[in-house]
Amino acid sequence: MTDTIRIVCENLGGELEVAMGTPLSEVAARIEPGPRPFLAAEVNNRIKELSYRIYTPVTVRFVDIASFAGIRVYQRTAWFILQKAVRDLYPGRTLHIRHSLGRSGFYCEIAGQETMTAEQAEALRRRMGEIAAADLPIRRVRALTREVREKYAAQGDADKTALLDTRPRLYSEYYTLDDTAGYFYGPLAPSTGYVTLFGIEPYYKGFYLALPLRTQPDRLHTDFYQEKMFGIFREYQSWVEIMGVPTVGAVNAKVLAGDAGGMIKLAEAFHERKFAWVADEIYEAHRTRGTRMVLISGPSSSGKTTSAKRLGIQLGVLGLEPVMISLDDYFVDREKTPRDENGEYDYEALEAIDLELFNDHLRRLTAGESIDIPRYDFVTGRRTRRETPLTLNERSILIIEGIHGLNPRLTPSIPDAQKFRIYISCFTSVAMDNLTRISTTDNRLLRRLVRDNAQRGTDAPATLARWASVRRGEEKHIFPYQENADVMLNSSLFYEISVLRPYAEKLLREVPDTTAEYDEARRMLKFLDNFIPIPPDEIPPTSILREFIGGSSFKY
Repeated sequence: MTDTIRIVCENLGGELEVAMGTPLSEVAARIEPGPRPFLAAEVNNRIKELSYRIYTPVTVRFVDIASFAGIRVYQRTAWFILQKAVRDLYPGRTLHIRHSLGRSGFYCEIAGQETMTAEQAEALRRRMGEIAAADLPIRRVRALTREVREKYAAQGDADKTALLDTRPRLYSEYYTLDDTAGYFYGPLAPSTGYVTLFGIEPYYKGFYLALPLRTQPDRLHTDFYQEKMFGIFREYQSWVEIMGVPTVGAVNAKVLAGDAGGMIKLAEAFHERKFAWVADEIYEAHRTRGTRMVLISGPSSSGKTTSAKRLGIQLGVLGLEPVMISLDDYFVDREKTPRDENGEYDYEALEAIDLELFNDHLRRLTAGESIDIPRYDFVTGRRTRRETPLTLNERSILIIEGIHGLNPRLTPSIPDAQKFRIYISCFTSVAMDNLTRISTTDNRLLRRLVRDNAQRGTDAPATLARWASVRRGEEKHIFPYQENADVMLNSSLFYEISVLRPYAEKLLREVPDTTAEYDEARRMLKFLDNFIPIPPDEIPPTSILREFIGGSSFKY
């Protein structure tokens, strides 16, 4: 008699009895089919592939492309199919998935190829389609690390062997797709047939891989022309390659060689040069068109506050008197904050700002009046008054930082000529390897976890629980305006995740397995395990990273 166990299936809203050792794929087959196939499942709040077998009572929730976990599975599987297609059409060439671009796609290049024609793009898309239509199985293999390393070396994957060499383990895992081996730092779909929607279009020196959006999974978005953002990515990609740190394995190698201090100095010097350049641009706008206001926008944990302060120093060198205002200080009292579709406070909505008071203060300041700027207390959710009033003079330039800085509705009464717009984000330039980029969202989440715990009394489960709402707010209120910027700045530091690791690990390990946030915590812990920690001793007190880990010489 076969032993059976009872499991809870949240998709069914009840229990099921299954034979011990049943794979998740068989359980999924017992559920009424929906509009989209299940790609994976969360088992006791941890994401698992459909090949995972059940041996103990568990709670299961199957996910499709419309979930945050499911869209990641879809993307990773599409990358593997693309890797296979490039190997088939361009033997011996290396595929690079450079960075995200547009709303849902990725910019890619093939080493040694300076351009891609429409015909070549169509051939690559067609080959991906053939691989998907063949419904080839994708299998996970666990083997001795030396054997995995030999397999990657035979494929010419020096980026992956470098990471294995700097993070030694006895055993490692990889995936197989026909004759191709790969690893993408998270679960994949069971076979290539699960990825049915994708597109390839020539762009710059490579091509754009279009994939569906989580919120619109049945169509492709090809609105990827974001020239300013693309320029930032290209600049930093070129720079990290010149510095010899394009991947995590290369960063780890420098840490092991005792060169962490040198990396910190180079990264910080690069930031300083960029702030000086932006200050020159602002000064020229002030001189030629009478610019009096700098608006700094960017998503959560982009380092907007420190960037504003460092920019202020550079403007002071040029003879201007910077005056700082944070939009966060104009938050309405917490109980007046608008709520999102789930009934939660929507701090990302423009209406979370007291627009009437803010614009009244702007009018009075520009008219030469003295005003009392508020200060928002994130612990109590209340505005308080500062003791020192604020006044502008003829050399003053107002620096306003906040997520809505580029939204025209924020400052409707100020002429455009008087405004200089800056978009700042953490455009992570170092990749895990040639095929796996580090999400800028993950980088910002690590920053926010550490900062909010230390400065706002928020634990990791609360920060993780709010993150989906934060991201929805960014997509709605920030990203649509980013190309309105006069300049874009990248606040990422290629060494920073190695520094953030010990701070974030402690917080993530405290997330209980009884919460929905447990899977995200475990995913982030597994991600951080690839980085060799760097102590913060040599990070200067003016660094953007100090805004998050503490020890800054700036007052916040």
